Amino acid sequence: MTTSAALPDALSEPARSYAAGPHHLLIGGERFEADDGRTFETLDPSTGRVIGDVAHAGPGDVDRAVRAAREAFEDGRWSGLAAAERTRSMLAFAEAIEAHADELAELESLDNGKPVKIARRVDVALAAEHLRYFAGWPTRIAGDVLPVATPNMHCYTRKEPVGVCAQIVPWNFPILMAAWKLGPALAAGCTVVLKPAEQTPITALRLGELALEAGLPGGVINVITGDGETGAALVDHSDVDKIAFTGSTVVGREIGAKAGGALKRVTLELGGKSPNIILPDADLDAAVKGAYQAIYYNTGQACNAGSRLFVHSDQYDEVVGGLVEAAGKARLGPGLEPGTQMGPLISAEQEERVRGYIEAGKSEGAELVTGGSSREGEGYFVEPTLFSATSDDLTIAREEIFGPVLVALPYSSIEEVAARANDTEYGLAAGVWTRDLRKAHKLAALLRAGDIWVNTWSQGDPSAPFGGFKSSGVGREHGREGLDAYLENKTVWVNLN
Repeated sequence: MTTSAALPDALSEPARSYAAGPHHLLIGGERFEADDGRTFETLDPSTGRVIGDVAHAGPGDVDRAVRAAREAFEDGRWSGLAAAERTRSMLAFAEAIEAHADELAELESLDNGKPVKIARRVDVALAAEHLRYFAGWPTRIAGDVLPVATPNMHCYTRKEPVGVCAQIVPWNFPILMAAWKLGPALAAGCTVVLKPAEQTPITALRLGELALEAGLPGGVINVITGDGETGAALVDHSDVDKIAFTGSTVVGREIGAKAGGALKRVTLELGGKSPNIILPDADLDAAVKGAYQAIYYNTGQACNAGSRLFVHSDQYDEVVGGLVEAAGKARLGPGLEPGTQMGPLISAEQEERVRGYIEAGKSEGAELVTGGSSREGEGYFVEPTLFSATSDDLTIAREEIFGPVLVALPYSSIEEVAARANDTEYGLAAGVWTRDLRKAHKLAALLRAGDIWVNTWSQGDPSAPFGGFKSSGVGREHGREGLDAYLENKTVWVNLN
């Protein structure tokens, strides 16, 4: 049950004013209530209390947003803008985000629960950085002149924007995931209908407003809020040219099937059960810190969380002991509270899901080494939890939990651990901790994952492709590969005779 309450005292006046609402749809540069007047509540996961009401877009609202994006695309207000002008507008957008960084971080912390310092230093800062990187691309998008064999035939290619893009982003990194998708779409000249997760709608709406304030034309970025029904209507809309989705593999499969049936372009960044491997020669202090960060960062709510930890049997007890010590020092609390290191899970539903996995681990025979309990008081908190196990077939070792739950597993050889690490439907990321570069490169080649991190975890850059193998997704985000997903190649033949 949820109850309403005054907004937290820690909020600054700008964040408090925006959080109080009203939170309307942003379509064609204007704010609208939902056609049928429906709203839904967005909650503070630190308390379970209501932040405010948000417009719930239905099929009619989705259609209005797609039509606004189509009009903005077809009339050339963005796609027809000179490349250098798109660059300037995107840079202004990035600067607007930085100018409102404190406000955005507070809103993100309020709606998502993560520590406000992390939201400021990571989520908001990297969102601006991502837009700034892609702002450098418009003047570099170019086709080629091809040396075809036919005499007197001039053949060249054009890179053109794919059109209207549906972008559906998750609740774990709301503002950052929005920037990941907006950056390449805007650089390519596309227009967008952005749909944030229903649990975290506030910063997406604020982003849309900041884009307008920065000078982007109305209709280029449209923001609609709602639940899975809203997302399904957007995916199904016949005038959407491309779908980009980050979220669960289950929903990703549904979207992929629909996109395939409609022959729409699609990019899917999905789940993971990422292995983190500590070799016997590793710097154990660094490896323990890295393994802790890999799983407990963002309360374990990350698709690339290092949720399976493989440790050589010779160092197993030492590593597990180090993790227990670190977990015992973790300070859980509301994201806006100074000193908080780990915030709540996003919702009561997610807390129940994570607790179900913890009970499954215990019932299937894994040893609960530490954690598994709640924080006293309100909110959806689960302590950093660590299981020790010897079987890769346990539910907690095979399924994505999306919470602060780590399973540690001993191994004996490189070949053995590589095979076990790959024995999963997922392939998003993997980590290796070693002082031996030969072994690092060997494992990097053996592991089936889109990102391999050696002596670090979750390193990234707007220029470095990110995405997964197998059930972890289709396509890549970031860099040239991420931009190409928003471009169509057109080949032009001109007879010079």
